[in-house]
Amino acid sequence: MKYLIGIDLGTSATKTVLFDETCQVVASASQEYPLSQPQNGWAEQNPLHWRDAAFSTIRQVVERSGIDPSHIKGVGLSGQMHGLTMLDDQNEVIRPAILWCDQRTAKECDEITRRVGEKRLLEITANPALTGFTASKILWVRNNEPANYARCRHILLPKDYLRYLLTGEFATEVSDASGMQLLDVPGRCWSQEVLDALDIDGGLLPKVYESPEITGFVTKEAAAATGLHPGTPVVGGAGDNAAAAVGTGVVEDGKAFTTIGTSGVVYAHSSQVRIDPKGRVHTFCCAVPGCWHVMGVTQGAGLSLKWFRDNFCGDYMEKAAQMGIDPYVLMDQDAAQVPVGSNKLLYLPYLMGERTPHLDPDCRGVFFGLSAIHTKPDLIRAVMEGVAYSLRDCYDILLEMGIKPEQMMACGGGGTSALWRQMLSDLFGCEVATVSSKEGPALGVAILAGVGTGVFSSVEDACRRFIGVDRRCPPIAEHVAPYAQLHAVYRGLYPALKESFQTLQGLS
Repeated sequence: MKYLIGIDLGTSATKTVLFDETCQVVASASQEYPLSQPQNGWAEQNPLHWRDAAFSTIRQVVERSGIDPSHIKGVGLSGQMHGLTMLDDQNEVIRPAILWCDQRTAKECDEITRRVGEKRLLEITANPALTGFTASKILWVRNNEPANYARCRHILLPKDYLRYLLTGEFATEVSDASGMQLLDVPGRCWSQEVLDALDIDGGLLPKVYESPEITGFVTKEAAAATGLHPGTPVVGGAGDNAAAAVGTGVVEDGKAFTTIGTSGVVYAHSSQVRIDPKGRVHTFCCAVPGCWHVMGVTQGAGLSLKWFRDNFCGDYMEKAAQMGIDPYVLMDQDAAQVPVGSNKLLYLPYLMGERTPHLDPDCRGVFFGLSAIHTKPDLIRAVMEGVAYSLRDCYDILLEMGIKPEQMMACGGGGTSALWRQMLSDLFGCEVATVSSKEGPALGVAILAGVGTGVFSSVEDACRRFIGVDRRCPPIAEHVAPYAQLHAVYRGLYPALKESFQTLQGLS
């Protein structure tokens, strides 16, 4: 029997999963680590915490499985995207990594747009300058910590720092590199034009590979620390969303997935590069060689329901604790008794500003249409529907770009809710389904490792063979028209409130 390892380096924890050659889980382990916020809007982590978590969880799955480590044919890496990790000439970490959710770089985004040009930036990197991306973080360090910038000899993304520790190689792959804003996304290589415009030395960047390609081999030192066999191949892997796409089988045209986690994502595969000229959605290289993905993001998806639960649903939480179940189950049950449209109550899920389609950090959450008839279950359903409307906004842009998914997979914590899946199906007008495996990114990069080492013939073939649909949810015909009418009202609220959001934000 052959085995594969997938490592998912997340924002809150690293999870390592050992799979057999039929993609069944043999053993898994995870380890959490802290996130630091030294100032409001900042987010940093110590990369050594990633190392400790990864090495510990690799050792745990190898030991728990009891297999001969030489039977592990490859390792794949997934990770939180955009994080800036800087190493000096001794390959030591210079400063804490600046993470994807850090918001300190607004001035640097303006600088990037000015230096490269708004239109040209979209043509090359497929995205407008965003605070979350890596390029603006590099400029921030140069502008604010010149001594640290002068020491820098290597710039790595989070999972690629782990790759260096495992293999001694400085490498990345196209899906994660797409989120740095330094990659020529249509050309799948570093953009010398952007590097020159931003005065960034290309020698600081790692070599770029396709996601299933072998990028290096486990060193003797890393083998001693992890229990892996020396010489085990490590493939490129993928950024977290691209890895999740492989783990849910979204690797061919006509396939897409929606994630309802803290944020919400609508992600669609495309065999052709497609760029939104308005910059409302992200276009990145995907983990399938020669292909891309288009992705819309709403900031406050699962976050909205969690916020409502934590602040207004103490009764549900107390009852759920007594019953030994998740409070979301009880909230779902009550929301399901409320009719479509929550008795004409709408919710805008802009608790953290918004990315798609508005790209507005100043907009905020709103209940609209609230009256004395409304009860707590109405509000719960309105929050869930508001998130679904926001995800429909993302979906509409994909349709506008000529991408028409035939099936939508649902994942993330919100994807476990049958009610939420039904809302998405009714609003998207297509079947929403779940996959039988719940390992997502870790499974995705294990498949990539299998392709790179010859265990599988291709990404697409492995997904067809080993990723199965669990539950299917078709649209309910009588819900489609009411939801279309309500979504039209929802879409009119942001333009009506935009100036008021800005005025409110400007108040002292």
